[in-house]
Amino acid sequence: MTPAMAARRLAVPGAIAPAGVKFDFWRSMADLARLVMRSGAPGLGWRIAAALALVLVGKLAGVAAPVALGDAINRLAPGAGQVATLGAGFLLLAVAFAVLRLVAACAPNLRDMIFTVVAQSTMAKAATETFAHALALGLDYHQGKQTGALARVIDRGARSTDFLMRSVVFNLGPTAVELVLAMGVMVVRLDWRFAATAAATIVLYAVLTFKITDWRLSHRRELNEADSRTAGLSVDALLNYETVKTFGSEERTVERYEGAMADYVRAGVRANASLAMLNAVQALVLNIGLALMTVMAGYEVLQGRMRIGDVTMAILLLIGIYGPLNMLGFNYREIRQAFIDMEQMVQLRAVRPDIVDAPDARDLPPATGHGAEIVFKDVEYRHDARSTGLIDVSFRAAPGDTVALVGPSGAGKTTAVRLALRLIDPQSGAITIDGADLRQVKQAALRRAIALVPQDVALFNDTIGANIAFARPEATAQEIRAAAEAAELGPFIDSLPGGMATLVGERGLKLSGGERQRVGIARALLADPRVLVLDEATSALDGPTEAAIQETLRKARAGRTTLVIAHRLSTIVDADLILVLRRGRIVEQGRHDELLEKGGEYAALWRRQTRTA
Repeated sequence: MTPAMAARRLAVPGAIAPAGVKFDFWRSMADLARLVMRSGAPGLGWRIAAALALVLVGKLAGVAAPVALGDAINRLAPGAGQVATLGAGFLLLAVAFAVLRLVAACAPNLRDMIFTVVAQSTMAKAATETFAHALALGLDYHQGKQTGALARVIDRGARSTDFLMRSVVFNLGPTAVELVLAMGVMVVRLDWRFAATAAATIVLYAVLTFKITDWRLSHRRELNEADSRTAGLSVDALLNYETVKTFGSEERTVERYEGAMADYVRAGVRANASLAMLNAVQALVLNIGLALMTVMAGYEVLQGRMRIGDVTMAILLLIGIYGPLNMLGFNYREIRQAFIDMEQMVQLRAVRPDIVDAPDARDLPPATGHGAEIVFKDVEYRHDARSTGLIDVSFRAAPGDTVALVGPSGAGKTTAVRLALRLIDPQSGAITIDGADLRQVKQAALRRAIALVPQDVALFNDTIGANIAFARPEATAQEIRAAAEAAELGPFIDSLPGGMATLVGERGLKLSGGERQRVGIARALLADPRVLVLDEATSALDGPTEAAIQETLRKARAGRTTLVIAHRLSTIVDADLILVLRRGRIVEQGRHDELLEKGGEYAALWRRQTRTA
């Protein structure tokens, strides 16, 4: 690949974002806020307002409670007044302390009850949008990704949005407010030195927490990468279970998985060990601060400048600060880890899809009932993974015609079909359907107009009926049955205990290759397209069934334009146009008899196949 081509590749949509992309905190929080606002949660506005109000009420009550208890204890001091007055004042303040503690404890729970709907809706929205974006990405992206790893990226990223929202909005901000309130009370009711001691403890705690947590980020990233590798290996092996079994590779596959799990264990040990060290350092700092505060309060009492209730107030205020301070360390640590979890999801959503609808994209003109005209004009496409693709390909498929693509493997037949389906776009030239450039047609309209029967039909882990109906979910049971009958599936379905409700298993592995292909044919027939694409659609069938299906396909081709990829030339002798491809170029084209008369490459292929037969 030339430097110019490489530069173009880096610039085209679908290029994977650089692995070193980092988060901008405020930009990420703005993205999260926008995600919350479009979450669609019921009562979104009042739920957010009520949750924030409850957070503030809880923090105010948490600071006021120690003040009330300190004043209650001071009321009991000797010489403070008459017994009856002391008792009434103490009782009132003690009740106030209990009520404030109850409010501080209940407010977060009530907040969670109100806000859970918003948090869950936001998480669901993040997962849905990322999943939809992943489906919108091109073939090049998905062919370079492991299915299990991609699914894990979506899952972890979506779940991290819930944690970030709760931690930043409902813990970090309110914790800062509570710290300011508590230190204000210390300055007013006690002494500025208590506030200074608390502030110094908090600053030291925060600095050590942030430094150690930043150091731990590499451990978390390693743990996530190891987790993705194990998920990718397991899903890959389970999806390809039959291949693993037929090659007797169970032991080798398990060894690879065991190696990935060993890497995960090592990463987990490092992550947990560094976490234990962080917790120990945090506990040391907090307890040193508490000890200093207790000694200072005791000294002030001995000097007669403070009363016993003030000592209690100081200790309870500091303990009250330590609660959210502990959460501050936890939240900072988990927020940074959640950012790592979101990192891959954000990078995934930053990848631009290869194929997008143009701003002025339009629907196809109404179907004529005679198929569609497909024209390739000077089309070129080169793959990144190999040098060949399509080079200067031009042909016309008239409405109702059958055009066959033949040639050796790697000649460009599948590339031509993918271009016709607009799974990829040509790098030069144009492809039109009924006179409209595919790039100016809405993808949904194009997909409705074209149906594909691939060589290897992949089915969903659902019923036979659901797999056939996937092409047209609104189809009636009679229409689904008619499509199955047309694909010669009727007797097979009738022989099953569950009939149409029979589950086909993962990727349809409970069915034989021929049965899967017939389900694929039925699905395409149900779609009732104006263009039918057959990629070796009968390659897995036995002789009698293939003959029956070929007859069915001949009937299905009536009134439709058909593109056929064929290796067995006997299946396309009646094609209106045969294109012979070699290394991405059309080297011959014409009808079967014309190509045989030329004595060229097609004739040579025909002789080899008939001689083998």
